Amino acid sequence: MATAHEEEAMRRAIALSALGLGSTSPNPPVGCVVLDVEGNVVGEGYHRRTGEAHAEFNALAAAGQRARDGTAVVTLEPCNHQGTTRPAGRP
Repeated sequence: MATAHEEEAMRRAIALSALGLGSTSPNPPVGCVVLDVEGNVVGEGYHRRTGEAHAEFNALAAAGQRARDGTAVVTLEPCNHQGTTRPAGRP
């Protein structure tokens, strides 16, 4: 069961994903919020354009070391496929 912090983070991640609408095709728009171990938001990101960094990478980059032992809340299962861009966590 998700915590209240995780549910709020998912709502924010969905809102962030909408910022990529129309610019990520053929990929879906994706948002990500990173929470620290206490449930505080420490990073946010979204997939801005096709061929650019994914939401997870952008959110983890924004969080930096504050992401350690935290939780990533993502609107889509984190990507582990390497095509045009690398998997989450790498540019």
